[in-house]
Amino acid sequence: MRANRLTGVVLFVALAVAAAPARAGDYYVLDPTHTAVSFKISHLGLSWTHGRFNDVSGGVALGDDKASFVLNIKPESVDTGNAKRDEHLRSPDFFNVKQFPQFSFKSASVKPVKEGFEVTGELTLHGTTKTITFLLGGGRKAEFPKGTHRVGFSTELTIKRSDFGMDKMLEAIGDEVRVAISFEGTKQ
Repeated sequence: MRANRLTGVVLFVALAVAAAPARAGDYYVLDPTHTAVSFKISHLGLSWTHGRFNDVSGGVALGDDKASFVLNIKPESVDTGNAKRDEHLRSPDFFNVKQFPQFSFKSASVKPVKEGFEVTGELTLHGTTKTITFLLGGGRKAEFPKGTHRVGFSTELTIKRSDFGMDKMLEAIGDEVRVAISFEGTKQ
């Protein structure tokens, strides 16, 4: 279960996206009511433990020829629906939230592709930074409610928690964490 939370955190950080303003473009702040970072991790190879992070922030910058994404997750906000498991995930065995109060992702390059964007950037989790690449789908825009301009994206990816120094209980919980990220940003 702890690995599930770790995996969720890593995936959320990788998928969660917040950006620095792009030149000659638009900046969108993540809307917390329409942003979700969730994860699942194997338990004994029998079932999946699911969870989410409730405190996610960031932004998206979309310019004429450039885009950037930034995502910040507070691992203290992990929520698997089980208070005892969540406290264990916050402990030094897993997220160690006192020493590492934030996970983050910042794009380094964003390349338009048919399905959206191929995003490469730095994921920092549990004090370790790794370069990751993933497909970020979407980019559709809408106005809702009237006067509020939105853009939305989503992605799914898998990370290995051991790559980020979270290697407790690998045989019971598993190493791979599947992360799903979906977010809307509102234009500033």
